Amino acid sequence: MNEAGKESRREVSSDLEVTRSLTVPAAELIWRFSRAGGPGGQGVNTTDSRVELGLNLLTLSTLSASQRERLQDGLHSRLVDGVITVVSSETRSQLRNRRSARSRLAALLRSALLTEPRERRPTTATKGSQRRRLESKKKRGQTKNLRRRPEL
Repeated sequence: MNEAGKESRREVSSDLEVTRSLTVPAAELIWRFSRAGGPGGQGVNTTDSRVELGLNLLTLSTLSASQRERLQDGLHSRLVDGVITVVSSETRSQLRNRRSARSRLAALLRSALLTEPRERRPTTATKGSQRRRLESKKKRGQTKNLRRRPEL
């Protein structure tokens, strides 16, 4: 096997980096492989190219309490007994499907971890800004009046 192949296999079996502060250990990722439907030629009935990647959020050791709560809130509709599962079967190659599943899972976790933006606190316009706004409106009106045809 060439160096590129070895490197890509190592990449698939390594820890999953979600953010700078969160890395999922490879030992906690749950992999399942099965036969994918669709095109595949002669090898379609013999290769397990469909990939399911799961992660149990309840037992994940690298999560802080606030991260776990945010993930459970953000992914509650996709969780089954605390496990989030991602499926990939686009390509005929199990290796490419594994890469795809890893990137999808990382993206899902990343989006669920994002904090909600703070709600905008309404403010009132200052007297100066109100005065400047009205002055600009008057000036604009005067400009438009000067463009009119003179009355006889």
